[in-house]
Amino acid sequence: MFTGIIEEIGQIVSIQRGNVSAVLTIRASAVLEGTKIGDSIAVNGVCLTVTGMQKDTFTADVMAETLRRSSLGALTGGSPVNLERAMAADGRFGGHIVSGHIDGTGKILSMEREESAVWVKIGASPQLLRYIVEKGSIAIDGISLTVAKLTDDSFSVSLIPHTGEETTLLRKHPGDSVNLENDIIGKYVERFVTMPEQVSEKTQRKTIDMAFLQENGFF
Repeated sequence: MFTGIIEEIGQIVSIQRGNVSAVLTIRASAVLEGTKIGDSIAVNGVCLTVTGMQKDTFTADVMAETLRRSSLGALTGGSPVNLERAMAADGRFGGHIVSGHIDGTGKILSMEREESAVWVKIGASPQLLRYIVEKGSIAIDGISLTVAKLTDDSFSVSLIPHTGEETTLLRKHPGDSVNLENDIIGKYVERFVTMPEQVSEKTQRKTIDMAFLQENGFF
């Protein structure tokens, strides 16, 4: 699990492309501290497993489904990427619950400065916008942000100077794609609400009593 608070901006060193998958080599420093092979690091919001480490780089495999769902396939050598290690059990929850499982991509429509802040407007499909609510949370390229405006075909966020300096979002331009992860709570709520009312007796939730425990072999 991640929080959407970016720890550092890394850089793509190389991309080895297979038929439907890829291997990324990424230059980093802060996120390598205490990291070992098998740990998770979010790269532009995508949860990847560290498969190899050198002094100042790590490698990660990217499967076909991840390339289809995210913008990682558009990266090239030298591309900057947002990096965040999985949240430690004793860490602070500075952003919101971010799984690192991308729902899809959006496209930057415009970027407008308002004094020290920058408004970023992003177009997205109806399938993604259905989970977005004004003043709710969304992860854009792994950055935990608050939705400030919402329309039928887009949403907008406002970046403070610190977020702009510590992440890659303001390095992008209108027309660029960004990874989007909707608030996971909203997706679970929809699933629970839309589940069929008629459930087979085998899958119905039962009261935990002595008969239930005996039926399921607890004694």
